[in-house]
Amino acid sequence: MNKITQLFNIKYPIIQGGMIWNSGYKLASAVSNAGGLGLIGAGSMYPEVLREHIQKCKKATNKPFGVNVPMLYPNIEEIIQIIIEEGVEIVFTSAGNPKIWTSHLKENSITVVHVVSSSKFALKAQEAGVDAVVAEGFEAGGHNGREETTTLTLIPMVRENITIPLIAAGGIATGRGMLAAMILGADGVQMGSRFVASTESSAHNNFKKTVVETSEGETQLTLKELAPVRLIKNKFYNDVQELYANCASKEDLEHLLGKRRAKRGMFEGDLEEGELEIGQVAGLIHDIKPVAAIFEAVISEFELAKNEINNFNF
Repeated sequence: MNKITQLFNIKYPIIQGGMIWNSGYKLASAVSNAGGLGLIGAGSMYPEVLREHIQKCKKATNKPFGVNVPMLYPNIEEIIQIIIEEGVEIVFTSAGNPKIWTSHLKENSITVVHVVSSSKFALKAQEAGVDAVVAEGFEAGGHNGREETTTLTLIPMVRENITIPLIAAGGIATGRGMLAAMILGADGVQMGSRFVASTESSAHNNFKKTVVETSEGETQLTLKELAPVRLIKNKFYNDVQELYANCASKEDLEHLLGKRRAKRGMFEGDLEEGELEIGQVAGLIHDIKPVAAIFEAVISEFELAKNEINNFNF
């Protein structure tokens, strides 16, 4: 049995990224019902909103699901307490030190996975006692590592350094991408962008349509002085670049960013002034369809590509 399917008790080694403003209970439960692991994105939820989504997810699926928790979250203690109270069995942590919460979560019988962007941080996560790591390459959407290491090079380097299960993320939206990541040493994959453009995603339809229309070269990693984030190039992105051209300070960037930019773009559908976070792989996403259909396409392509490899001759 595959290490990831065994760890989470799921059918396919496919995890849905716990993305802010995209990953409510409808998406998480649909992914779990399709045979993957759905994640509720706690990063854009007030504590009681998270509790509501967990409770609704339990009613919508009898399969395993988890919660993604950015550890820089201001209400982190309350969030963790709600997760424990509601009996969530799987937690993905990100944006912080895994040592802070891993032991506490594991003492409450929770499987813990930490998201990293380098071999160095993968080792630290392993030492902290996590059950698996997600190694996310530079191609990924949203908040990203500063190292700019691509998934193609990151996965084998992390594999070389850790012994616990490894999940690949960043630039994976197809069956061929999934197979490639697993050949490089991953035990499973995490997909974010592909599930943004799903019927069940909580993203605004304006944003979903823009993802489908986004082609090669139309995203960029920026705002490294604050927190590196990959964005679709829109008016807000251009305003950021104009500040850079004028030698902007960190304070200037903070002032332009303000608050609620991500909600404004992805959840409310403001395509001009909002942050539109998506991965480079958007160029391979051509439609908005139900999660079940996404799984069918990914698994079918995975099996086809696997058979093609068996016929390679040198």
